[in-house]
This record gives sequence, structure tokens and C-alpha cells, in this order.
Amino acid sequence: SHPLLCPPGIKCGGVLSAPSGNFSSPNFPGLYPYETECTWLIVVAEGSSVLLSFSHFELEYHDTCAYDYLQVYNGAARDRGNLLGTFCGHSPPPPFSSAWHVMAVVFRSDRHVAKHGFAAAYRKDACGGQLTGLSGEITSPRYPESYPNDAECHWSIGGASGGGPLTLVFADFQMEGGQGCGFDYVALFDGPTVTAPHLGRYCGSARPPRTISSTPHLLIIFKSDFNIGGRGFKAHFYSAGECQEVFTTIKGNFSSPQYPNFYPNNLKCQWSIQLPPGYRVKVFFLDMELEGRSSLTGGCDYDHLSAFDGGTENGSLLGQWCGRESLAPITSRSNRVLLVLHTDRNTARRGFSISYVGVVPMNVSCTRTDFHIQIPVQSLAQLERNRIYLGTPSCAAQVVGRNFKIHTRFDTCGTESQRRNNTSVIVSTLYIDFSVGDQEDIHQYEVQCEPKKKEASVTLIAGPDTSRLSQAENLVDAQQWEGEAIDAPEIKSQDTSDIIFISICILAGLLMVIAVVGLVLL
Repeated sequence: SHPLLCPPGIKCGGVLSAPSGNFSSPNFPGLYPYETECTWLIVVAEGSSVLLSFSHFELEYHDTCAYDYLQVYNGAARDRGNLLGTFCGHSPPPPFSSAWHVMAVVFRSDRHVAKHGFAAAYRKDACGGQLTGLSGEITSPRYPESYPNDAECHWSIGGASGGGPLTLVFADFQMEGGQGCGFDYVALFDGPTVTAPHLGRYCGSARPPRTISSTPHLLIIFKSDFNIGGRGFKAHFYSAGECQEVFTTIKGNFSSPQYPNFYPNNLKCQWSIQLPPGYRVKVFFLDMELEGRSSLTGGCDYDHLSAFDGGTENGSLLGQWCGRESLAPITSRSNRVLLVLHTDRNTARRGFSISYVGVVPMNVSCTRTDFHIQIPVQSLAQLERNRIYLGTPSCAAQVVGRNFKIHTRFDTCGTESQRRNNTSVIVSTLYIDFSVGDQEDIHQYEVQCEPKKKEASVTLIAGPDTSRLSQAENLVDAQQWEGEAIDAPEIKSQDTSDIIFISICILAGLLMVIAVVGLVLL
């Protein structure tokens, strides 16, 4: 059969800027042509949204829509962070409401099998609608100008594939107040209809609290009476499934939503790591690709990932990153870390993959001949003492009071002498075995002593994935529980610390002999 060509005069794509309108696949209701690609960009008044619906839909079917397909974007086309869905076959897409005033539709056909295509209608929907996708933004009518009187808007959020509970955050809120919010108000429901449990009713100028639904659906109703208005509100929502997580295990990993595919736009995601008191958190960046820095300011003004010490955004900033970077690990000073991902309304990227490990609280000290290691039992409450050992399993910890203790001489337990930065140090490896069943999970810490100064330190050298840990980072100093990075090749020596003192004596003897010979020759 011969390919169908677009007859002259058939419209395919374009900019649709009227308040409402219709469009369809080429030749509709006839068969659409082969090898065709059309993009419709719908642009309505700013502050409004676009309501899009399909009255007919019939495309070639494929289980991943790899042949003929229709794509709907919550904003400009081809930005994968804006993609609301890809559709084919006979099941029409659901009605869509955009999160802002721009929506794009892309239709593509391949060189085989043509169907009747689709017919769609859109209208400017300044108030309410069905919102799908992992994230979006809603505003009261005419925001930030004063909203109209006698308005009633219903936004039903949900239905995104794989969506979890929804989080709603109000960025701005200013409405008529009053006892019981009987005049103008915003009401929230934990489901798709007003019969769902009531989550709150708000008015006045105090921003409503962050709200998290218990289902993948949320209904928002805005109502105004016949007089006295206000600026209204702006709020954004996101699916909390991949975007709002709390970790309490000693190690773990997580990634941006939809990783390694492009993350959605307009997100604020939070990952909270909360470990037992005394622990610190070491975070490893396995992969990172976000939208790049601003060409104007050089800063991470668009999409960025931030880390805060202490578990809240009021804590000290451990770092803020964007673009495509290979990052060194970071270590907290407390037992809690909060990571926050902000994305704006365009230009998405692959995102990130992160792992973390809890740094076990321990006190390491040394003399000229011995290591002393002490770990609170409550930090490793689930472990037997033989799971904690220095160098070899025969040098296991003892339980003394409320602590695991290891007290050992330098000439035992796999200890060796090394030279680092022109200084002789004694080094060994402390093993903490968290393995369960067949899952091996052994954390390794390098303990180090400088005998002359009697100063000890400890370094996490293997945690979540040893192949990733190319850099050792000093974590605990004997006195201050902090130190500086160690980055030195391992130089093995056959001697221990006793040999160091003997060597000094021999060197002094040789110098005396040389001096005596020199005097005789003179």
C-alpha cells in the first residue's frame, strides 16, 4: 500500500491562543497519514489553566506506544519534566488540566498501520479542573490580583500512574477572614470528592499548614461570597511517594523521582535521614545531573539539591549543588541530615542517586604502645561483641559496663607501621559486622595512632559500596570527634612501634661513631 500524504490545506499543529478551541489529527475522521509529526502549543491568559479533553481516540496500539503516539505536556513540548503522559491504542487519555497557562500536545505516526486518530477540545479554565501528574501549581482566579466575588472552584488532584500520597504546600495565602471561615475559604478533602474525610478549612491571612493526603487523591475547593476579597492563594502539590521519605536505618540509598529518567518539574522533595544519638551521617553522591547554573549569576538558581545538618531547613547548610558534577562525600556533625530537591517549571534532567551510611560513635585513643577503642553498647545494641573486632576476629571487643571495648598492643591484631607525611604512624582496621543472613554488610574503619604525640583518629573506609568509596575522609578525632582528610597510599612496613625507638637509638650510636672517627682523623 502507498503511504497517505497530508493533502494540501490540512492543518498539523500550531499555536492555539483563543480562550477555547478544537483540534484533531490530520484527515480526521479519516485515517491519519504515515510518518507525520504535529505539535500543538496551547497558550491562554497568564494565571489561567488549560482544560483539555478528548472526544475520540484511536491510534495504533503498542504496549509502550513505540509506534504511533500522542503526548501531553504540562508546559512546553519536549521537556520531559513536563510530560503528563504518552498514549496510544483505543483508550482515550483522561481530561487534563495544566498547572499553568501553557500546554502542549504532540502527535506522531510511523510508516505502518494508520488509524482514525483523535479529536480534542480545550478551554481556558481559570478556576478548577482535574490535575494529574506528579506535581503542579494552582492559584485562585486572577492571582495575584484580587479574586472575583461569587466564585467557586474545584481542583481534583490525583490519578498519576504510580502516584503516592499527595503533599500540598501554600506559598501565598490572603483571603477574607471571619469566624469559622463562613465567607471566603479554601477547603481540603482527603480524596476525590466532598464525601472524603475533611482535612481543613482556611481563610484570613495565615498560610495553611503543609497538608499530606492519605490517598493518591486530594480535592481543593475555593469559594468566595458576594463582597470583600483578597489576593487569594498560590499552592503547589507533589506526589509524596518518591518525594518525601524518612530513613532510620544505619545505611540506605535513594534517588530523585523517576530516576534515571528525567525528574518532574515544579517539585520540592525532602529526604530525611534520622539516626540514633551519637551517630553522624556520611552521604555519597553516586550520580548527579541537574539543570545547570545560571549564566547570569553563576549560582544554582534553577534546579538544585541542598543538604542541611540537623534535620531541618533551619540547620547549617552542608552544601548546595546543581548541573552535572562529581561530588566528594559529605559528613554531618549531627545524627540528622535533610536533603531537599527544588525544581522549577522547565528544563529537567536525569537527577541523582545517593547512598548514605551512619558513622558509628566511638572514642579512639592510644599510648606509645596500645590502642584503646570504646563504642557505646546502645549504638550497636543488636550486635554480639564478636561482630566488632580489630584486624582479625580473634581481637573481638569485650563488654565492659555500657561499652564495647578493645584494648590491644600495637604488635597484635593486624597492626602495622606506616609513614605518612614524613611521620611514623601505627595503623589497623576496625571491622563492624552488620551482616544479616546471606546479606554481607561489614563496615570498616581505619584506626591510626601517632605514638610520639599519643594522638589517635578513626576513618570510615568502607560503608555502603566499597567500589564507590575512592576517598577516605577522617571522621572522628580522639579529643574533638572530628579531623582532617586522610588521602595517602598504603605503605606497608614489617616493623611495629618498638622498632621505631630502637631505630632512633641505632641512629644516635652511628652519629657518635662518626663524630669519634672524625676527631681521630683530625
